[in-house]
Amino acid sequence: MPSSPPGGFADPLWRSVAVFRFASLAYVGLLVLRDGGRYAHPVAAGGVLLVMLAWSGVTAVGYARPANRRWPLLLADLGVVLAILAVTPWVVGRPALAAGVPALAVAWLAGPVLAWAVSGGRRRGTVAALLIGGTDLATRGRIGPSSLTGAILLLLAGAVVGHVARLAVSTEERLQRAVELEAATRERERLARDIHDSVLQVLSLVQRRGAHLDGEAGELARLAGQQEVALRALISGAPPTSPVDPVGEVDLRSLLSGYASATVQVSAPATPVPLPAPVAREVAAATAAALDNVRRHADGRAWVLVEDEGDTVTVSVRDAGPGIPEGRLVEAARQGRLGVAQAIRGRMTDLGGEVRIISTPGEGTEIELMVPRRNR
Repeated sequence: MPSSPPGGFADPLWRSVAVFRFASLAYVGLLVLRDGGRYAHPVAAGGVLLVMLAWSGVTAVGYARPANRRWPLLLADLGVVLAILAVTPWVVGRPALAAGVPALAVAWLAGPVLAWAVSGGRRRGTVAALLIGGTDLATRGRIGPSSLTGAILLLLAGAVVGHVARLAVSTEERLQRAVELEAATRERERLARDIHDSVLQVLSLVQRRGAHLDGEAGELARLAGQQEVALRALISGAPPTSPVDPVGEVDLRSLLSGYASATVQVSAPATPVPLPAPVAREVAAATAAALDNVRRHADGRAWVLVEDEGDTVTVSVRDAGPGIPEGRLVEAARQGRLGVAQAIRGRMTDLGGEVRIISTPGEGTEIELMVPRRNR
């Protein structure tokens, strides 16, 4: 599990582990004072108590620094507790342990379990609990319900505290990403305001003033209009150009948004319009063919509308040109001009879709590309 940075959510957990060590050590001290007369070596018990006090201080200082929360200190922490458990039968005496005298470490032995759980999650905490709990049971002459209860509580502590520590680090990472996203959004909005007040105004002015000019001036005006549209899409948070998700679907809006320009307006739903990648590319190619016809036979102005109807996705390309005379498409196909027959109808037929062409001379043309959404 990734470690939490200084000042992160995991720091209070480490401080809680230090507080637990000293609180449990105070409890151990009370038990030593109460039962010291029954120990086999009471003086040695006092020495072990001093070692526990010193080690509690060492771990409190060591774990306070994130750089020290690694394997060297974690293993040393576990080793010290296992050593104290190993000398407990000699210090307390097996007769006293069999008579029900508490072990020397008692609750203090849970310190490494909590430290391992906070540093590595519930799996690491469970491993430490099994090692310490197994050693504690092995050093007792008789295993009773109280000793088994202690081992089970160690396991629960390692699993629960590890889970909480993992959630804390995960929450901190999500919060950090949210803060970064908010900062990026604010910066984007600031740049959008600056661009809108300066660059976009100039490009719009150039496009309007030069739209009806011929030659290079008209070409510059057209390019300025295209750049204005591209900048507006950029600062407004338009969808990326190739959003392919893990199941191989593409947002059709992203493919069609690339056709937007000063003379082509693309309108799409606010939510994604997912289609299988090959289908989306074919629909985009058919749309491009329709727009190419608008540039050739109309004034180049077109409106593209994307509609997601659930089972069907429809893309409409409309222009305000002279329209298509009756029989013109049949005559074009006979002459070998297959733009509509192959580039548009052929693609939709291969996809199992349909093409509708609505055209009235003098009133423009509308081409509807309808493709079914299958096996979503």
